[in-house]
Amino acid sequence: MNGPLILVGCGKMGGAMLAGWLEQGISASDVHAVEPAAPLADEIRSRYGINVVGGADELAADLTPAFVIFAVKPQMMDEAAPAYARFANPETVFLSIAAGKPIAYFENILGGNAAIVRAMPNTPAAVGRGISVACVNGHVTDGQRDMAHGLLEAVGEAAWVDDEDLLDAVTALSGGGPAYVFLLVEVMTEAGIEAGLPDVLAAHLARATVAGSGELLRQAPETPDVLRKNVTSPGGTTAEALRILMADDGWQPLMTRAIAAATARSRELAG
Repeated sequence: MNGPLILVGCGKMGGAMLAGWLEQGISASDVHAVEPAAPLADEIRSRYGINVVGGADELAADLTPAFVIFAVKPQMMDEAAPAYARFANPETVFLSIAAGKPIAYFENILGGNAAIVRAMPNTPAAVGRGISVACVNGHVTDGQRDMAHGLLEAVGEAAWVDDEDLLDAVTALSGGGPAYVFLLVEVMTEAGIEAGLPDVLAAHLARATVAGSGELLRQAPETPDVLRKNVTSPGGTTAEALRILMADDGWQPLMTRAIAAATARSRELAG
């Protein structure tokens, strides 16, 4: 890094990113956090030894950050972002992880010459297994993009798109994707209970199966369809279940509609 970081918001995602940065070797003295919730601010300060303030006005007047990272909820951005316009200069990049807030939104608030990165991470970042997709405006240099990539990779994988409009589909697929997987565990649990399993055992089996399958998928060289076929014996019990799940009214059309609905909603939120 060529300067300090300012993290605006230390909630679940902001806190996960902060932990990843410090674990990757960024010095605690180079990180300044802005968190108005006093109990959370005290916890972050005690846990990581970084400077935590309650508002942007408490940051040093001569601070020249390499990055200002917006990790507050989208509905709070109108109140939070304008206070950081004073940091807009060629040496500072603004990185937003707020869903539904396009680059143009930040250019209007921070100035048309501000260097802006818009990213969509997901909640597995909390355990270092997230994936973020990002795009930049024309004021971000190659070196700044590389540094942004490093910040995002501290909590998982990072990918880039040139077309900002694609982030609506990214939000629908990977941003919301963990919720779909957690719902899968819920419905598998309920189906197991309906089949006669005790509640606790059904919940344990569903959770362990999804978690273990995810880890196998991460490590295996085979594609998902090959892994599926490896589990499926012709004429067996799994094949019978897949006959239902892969029917014309099964999972694929249902998921396609779900992703389309979420994509449309992301576009609505972006205005």
